[in-house]
Amino acid sequence: MAAEQQWRRRFLDLLAGNHSTTGDPVDAGARLVVCDPDGEEVFRAALARHSRFMDDGQGVWVRPLIGGKATGDGYLFNLGIARRRALQWTEARIVDGAVAMELVTGQRARVEPADAAELAELNRWEEFTDRLTQQEELALERLDADSWHGRFS
Repeated sequence: MAAEQQWRRRFLDLLAGNHSTTGDPVDAGARLVVCDPDGEEVFRAALARHSRFMDDGQGVWVRPLIGGKATGDGYLFNLGIARRRALQWTEARIVDGAVAMELVTGQRARVEPADAAELAELNRWEEFTDRLTQQEELALERLDADSWHGRFS
């Protein structure tokens, strides 16, 4: 049980930016990298700073930051595209400071510190969410819906 608590704590710390070298969590964040069983990378994206572990203890909901673009009104995200995604694992552990997961699909996922490109996307997301109402932001953070029917869809 201690190992599970350690990787879950590391997972949450990565999302929150608690691994910042400057001490400011805004300078750090997390990304998700998914590889097929043969090792080929199939997905990479920054992650929003919220998550929700599933009741069964074998999955977590996250929000990869995809679907953003520069517009005349600033950088906007399509919330129908930047929707929640499930990571369901058979095994999870800390490897080299990242959380490595063997997914039920046979793929491998890593939640690791974001690099400059992903941090820039995370910063754009955080600026974007400043436009949301408190109710909209809370709805996104709950990670309990598969679709979005409000503004920015």
